[in-house]
Amino acid sequence: MPSFSPRALSAAFALSLTLGLAAGARADDLKVDLSPEQPDRIRAEPVQAAIDLLPKAYQFVTPGTFTVATNPGNLPFSVYATDTETPVGGEPDLAQLVADSLGLKLKVVGVAWADWPLGVTSGKYDAVVSNVTVTEARKEKFDFSTYRADLLGFYVATDSEIGKIEKPEDVAGLKIAVSSGTNQEEILIRWSKANEAKGLKSADISYYDDEAVQDLALESGRIDAYLGPNSTSAFKAARSGKTRLVGTFSGGWPQTAEIAVTTKKGAGLADAITAAINAQIANGNYAKVLARWNLSAEAVKESRTNPAGLPKS
Repeated sequence: MPSFSPRALSAAFALSLTLGLAAGARADDLKVDLSPEQPDRIRAEPVQAAIDLLPKAYQFVTPGTFTVATNPGNLPFSVYATDTETPVGGEPDLAQLVADSLGLKLKVVGVAWADWPLGVTSGKYDAVVSNVTVTEARKEKFDFSTYRADLLGFYVATDSEIGKIEKPEDVAGLKIAVSSGTNQEEILIRWSKANEAKGLKSADISYYDDEAVQDLALESGRIDAYLGPNSTSAFKAARSGKTRLVGTFSGGWPQTAEIAVTTKKGAGLADAITAAINAQIANGNYAKVLARWNLSAEAVKESRTNPAGLPKS
C-alpha cells in the first residue's frame, strides 16, 4: 500500500472538495475557495491603537511580517490549497485580520500539531493560529488572545437511532471514537468513569489513526458516535450528508473553553493581538471571516488576553 504525506493527503482532500462543489454538492451551503490566491479573503485596515501596543523591543521572525504557524488537515480550520503549499481556511483568514490590523504582511507556515509549541517558544514563529485551547498548563509557556469559543460536538450516522447526547448518562454503553491526547478525550473518560460510579455501563472508547477509516466506521455503524471539534464535524456533515449532530457542549466542560492566538510567554504580543481582534469584531470583519468558513456558532463577543484556562488535570 502506498504511503502519502499529510500535505499530499490535504491537497487530495482540497481537490476532492473542489470537484464535489463543482458538481453542485451543497455548493450553496459551502462556497469554498481553495485557491492559493484567496481573492475573496476578508482584509482589514491597520489599527493604530493595536499597533501602538506592539513592544518596541520585539523582533519579528521576519521584519515587517507576522509569521504564523498552523496545522493544515481539516476544514474549516485549514488545509493546503490546490498548489499543495499554501495553507488556507478559517485560521489563515483570522491570522490575516490580525496581520492587517498590526500593519504587517502575513506568512502562514504549515506545521505538524506536535511541532508548534517548540516553534513558538524557540522564536521560529511569531504565533500559532491553529485551534489552540487556552489551558492553565499552556499559560505557563504561552500568552493567549482569544478569538473563538471551543465547542465540541457528538456526531452520529444520519440513520442512527441516537437522538441526543447531552450528559454523561447518554454515553453509557456506547462505542465512541475520539482523538487521543485531546481535551475531548479527557472529558469522555471523565463521563465514562462517572457512569461507572453510578453503576452504569462505561463508554467503549475507540481511537483511529486514519480519519477516513473512522468516518467509514461511523457511517456504517461500527461505532455509535464521534466526539470532536464541532466546527470540523459540522463542515463535514454539511458536505457529505452522512452524519448529523446530536449534542454540543464546551470544550472545557464543565468550564467554558476558548480558542486563542498563541504567542511566546512574555513576548509582549498578546495585548496588541487582542486589541486587533477586538477592532475587527467591532467593525464586522471578524463576523465575515467566521461566516465564510461556517464558524459563526463559535463567535465570541470580545477577545481577551490570558483568560482563565482549563485547569490542570
